[in-house]
Amino acid sequence: MEAVPDPEIPVVSIRDLGILRDVRLGDDGLTLEAVITPTYSGCPAMSQIEEDAGRALEAAGVAPWRVLTVLAPAWSTDWITESGRASLRAFGIAPPGHCVTDAPPDNAKPLRFVPRAQSEDAVTCPRCGSPHTQELSRFASTACKALYRCLDCR
Repeated sequence: MEAVPDPEIPVVSIRDLGILRDVRLGDDGLTLEAVITPTYSGCPAMSQIEEDAGRALEAAGVAPWRVLTVLAPAWSTDWITESGRASLRAFGIAPPGHCVTDAPPDNAKPLRFVPRAQSEDAVTCPRCGSPHTQELSRFASTACKALYRCLDCR
């Protein structure tokens, strides 16, 4: 399960993105359950992630198994591991910042429906590290990505 890549960003695993929440024995004591949470509720890659996780379990000789999709608590950028953040940065994607709360990643976080003032933390360029970036689009190739350009190394 450690090596199952995200279908949209294959340089990072579903574990490092925080999509893989748990691997546990089911209530029957026999079935291994892989618990996954989508990065957003409409993520089109979830069926592929379920298939890839199932293939990984089969390849490891696990039987019986089940992949469970859990929507609550909602996925948080706090669940991305430091290794995942480094992989995203090396691939040219500025990893998202942490949530405002200081709660540990496994705790539920409140959803905020009222926009806050712009964060004081600028999105840094993954190539040169400059904080001088400009948002071009809140949604880029997928609804869960924003598009920025660096004003220093463009």
